[in-house]
Amino acid sequence: MADPIMYQEDGYVVLESDRTEQFMTAEELKAKLVNLLLLEEIIIPRELEKFDSLELQAQHLLDNYFELDIGADQYLQWYVVRLNNVSST
Repeated sequence: MADPIMYQEDGYVVLESDRTEQFMTAEELKAKLVNLLLLEEIIIPRELEKFDSLELQAQHLLDNYFELDIGADQYLQWYVVRLNNVSST
């Protein structure tokens, strides 16, 4: 049985070609993906065509990918971050 921590996420580190790294919540990253999916120049994975809405497409990207092709010499990558709560005794 898989350790439940494998499915825990505290946020995402998001890397873009024209920005410094950012920390985003799942909701913020999903909204960013929805906005990017509206752009014509974005190359979306073929398997996203089976989803009826941009929100479902973005959620599938969030759950199953870590990168989106956003144009020539540009990238968007995201990585799950798990924060440890360290308490001193």
